[in-house]
Amino acid sequence: KGGMGAGAIATIGGLGVLAIFILQNTEEVEFTFLFWSFTWPMWLYTIIVAVFGAIVWFGLGVMRRRRRRKARRAAR
Repeated sequence: KGGMGAGAIATIGGLGVLAIFILQNTEEVEFTFLFWSFTWPMWLYTIIVAVFGAIVWFGLGVMRRRRRRKARRAAR
């Protein structure tokens, strides 16, 4: 049973769409947060938000696996 799974295909597709989005959005955008105001390129903001989202998604997966493992141990 070789080949890529559905998760790998979805990840590659998502990265492709993200790359296209980054290449099309290269302008500068201004952000205002409380009393700070700064300008960033849109591609940098997109990468930072994507990485943060991936970290949160991965963290939630780790928490779920840990909770299921504890439940299995308790059931023994």
